Amino acid sequence: MFTLRPIMKCLISIRGGSGFVGRELTRLLRDKGHEVTLISRQPGPGKITWGELESQGLPPCEGAVNLAGENLINPLRWWNESYKKDLFSSRVDTTKALSQAIAASSSPPHSWVLVSGVACYKPSLTAQYTEDSEWTPFDLLSRLVKEWEAAALLPENVAKTTKQVIIRPGAVLGRDGGAMKQMLLPFWLGLGGTLGSGRQPFPWIHVSDLAGIIVRALEPPADTPPSSSPQVFNGVAPALNTNYEFTKELGRVLRRPTILPVPGFVMNALLGSERAVILTQGQKVIPKRTLESGFQYNYPDLTSALKEIVN
Repeated sequence: MFTLRPIMKCLISIRGGSGFVGRELTRLLRDKGHEVTLISRQPGPGKITWGELESQGLPPCEGAVNLAGENLINPLRWWNESYKKDLFSSRVDTTKALSQAIAASSSPPHSWVLVSGVACYKPSLTAQYTEDSEWTPFDLLSRLVKEWEAAALLPENVAKTTKQVIIRPGAVLGRDGGAMKQMLLPFWLGLGGTLGSGRQPFPWIHVSDLAGIIVRALEPPADTPPSSSPQVFNGVAPALNTNYEFTKELGRVLRRPTILPVPGFVMNALLGSERAVILTQGQKVIPKRTLESGFQYNYPDLTSALKEIVN
């Protein structure tokens, strides 16, 4: 798919407790022979804490990735002001801490990658979004992405040598976490169904492909100096699917019926209307720049992705 240069030292910040994407990215990097240090709330082998980052500065590394952030679809947390505050602080504050550590480093990494999300694009049944699409915040989650990505920006003098990359993933699918972790049991029991109308776009990506895009982004910049503006890549599969298509394909792979739709008003009541839009609305997101970069997906379509996850 692509060739990495000799051994890199990579620094990855993860979300405490699960680190679903972080685990896959760490495995992929280590399989390729690279050294990985995790930033976590808990100390341990191969880890540093956020307190150590603040007091001791950035450890030597060629690449840095921020994956930290409170789970947006946490069924155990009620949608209230405290939860919203945690969503912002867990993303914006950690990103700011890392970007400031990079800027203060005497030997900053050659690549700095932020993984944000597609919530910046306004939900629509017809509009299609590429990395070149202009957008402005229109709701809580898009404002979150705006502040999140702004926190990652490096000073111009540092950006001359450190490549900045933003990856915007859709729903991340994998057997060990993410959206599938909460879906599989009800679908196994034959209780799965479409969410809301089912017509809403459902941008998604298999976790191994997202890890692959991140690893590619960690590659040292080309001979030309990095741009002062971040490179943006949509971290979604090239397939354009709706929630209905996803639901029916998952039911087919599991050999289970999918006849119990969940109305939108029920989702609003369970999750809060500001959060439910992630599931009841969606965007047609195209990975134009990701494909142009030459990245080859292992799971470009729902059938191959879901079969790998289920089997």
